[in-house]
Amino acid sequence: MSGRLLVVDDERIALANLKHVLGKAGYEVTATSSGARALEMLDEQPFDAVLTDLRMEQVDGMQVLRHCRERGVDAEVIVITGFATPESAVEAMREGAFYYIVKPFRLDEVRKVVAEAVEKSRLRRENRDLRSRLDSLEGRGRIVTQDETMLRLLDTARQVAPTDCNVLVVGDTGTGKELLARHVHDASRRARGPFVAINCGAFSEDLLANELFGHEKGAYTGATGQKTGLVEAAQGGTLFLDEVTEMTPAMQVKLLRLLQEREFLRLGASAPVPADVRFVAATNRDPQQAVKDGVFRQDLYFRLNVVTLKLPALAARKADIPLLCASFLHRYSALMGKEVEAVAPEALDLLMAYDFPGNVRELENLIERGVAVATSGRIEAAHLPEEVRGAGAPAPRGRDGTILTLEEMERNYIRWVLDELGGNQQAAAQRLGIDRVTLWRKLKRYALE
Repeated sequence: MSGRLLVVDDERIALANLKHVLGKAGYEVTATSSGARALEMLDEQPFDAVLTDLRMEQVDGMQVLRHCRERGVDAEVIVITGFATPESAVEAMREGAFYYIVKPFRLDEVRKVVAEAVEKSRLRRENRDLRSRLDSLEGRGRIVTQDETMLRLLDTARQVAPTDCNVLVVGDTGTGKELLARHVHDASRRARGPFVAINCGAFSEDLLANELFGHEKGAYTGATGQKTGLVEAAQGGTLFLDEVTEMTPAMQVKLLRLLQEREFLRLGASAPVPADVRFVAATNRDPQQAVKDGVFRQDLYFRLNVVTLKLPALAARKADIPLLCASFLHRYSALMGKEVEAVAPEALDLLMAYDFPGNVRELENLIERGVAVATSGRIEAAHLPEEVRGAGAPAPRGRDGTILTLEEMERNYIRWVLDELGGNQQAAAQRLGIDRVTLWRKLKRYALE
């Protein structure tokens, strides 16, 4: 079937004709001549689209339309009327109708509108389901980028992921070090195993040792039972050691032994426990400088530094800002139940001009804040904090440092939207707010076919 339709019309001949025509077009059609019965059906079963006559006794088409919107019915509503007025058309569209068809209508027009409504309904449902599945993976998000440096970095990460070698991720705070570590884990042979993360700078020496290695019952006062450490919890998977350069010298020695011997001792135990773990460490410092400064052991650095992945600051990949904004908008609009679908051009200009000392994490926080305070369908410049609004004029630049043209920005954005939607040009045109012909012309112009 092409989709599930509900047709509502108290004129039985018109109802039968629509049911016959749409059934022949491959749709599963449910028909009723009662608006009241239509409301019950909408609560009982899902539909992709609803076609309803506007004027009906007892419950009319506007009531059917409002019922769908108030109850969150996931179907597009097409209003049909033989008594068209500008006022009724405006009211229907304001209430959220997908289309307004005037009788007598052409059957090819109805088929075309129904096909578009069903496609929009399904795309919305599929996108929501996809986002829900991604969000349920406990933070395993995609790395959104079109920057060539980042793309090469991701290629390197995918190449080393299956080898099980130690990886050191270097990058400023907020650049996505844990996200990259998860990327390595997900591409490795340990992907079905656990991914366990710990911030080494958040604990004192004794607490960190206890968190990593665990303890036996009676190992110290208050140890009333055995505690499993994070190394043991990560067996068969990946242990991510964030801010590893913040470890004390004594803890660095313990970590070095773990990496060399692939075993560890719980506090209070005498028998070692094998460690079947892949280690990914991260730091926001320059690790070589930390070695020179005497705060990080050179032998530990060499042991961890089998492969180094260096994440660029967001200021070095500003062409990614519109893409990241779109991704965060989609996420937080869904989480907050708000229809905020865009960043106003003036606000985007300010974001492009801002230096982002907090990197991607700071941008995500700004978009979350913007969605929370937005009162319309987009984030305006006024919704950004003062330090961003004072950033000055926009300066989006390419890899060679030259300012990107509007055409280059548009080409990059169209390419990203197509990638997001699996190459579906009809869906991409709807997402971009243009028609298929306009999109086709732009694809030809930018050689994106």
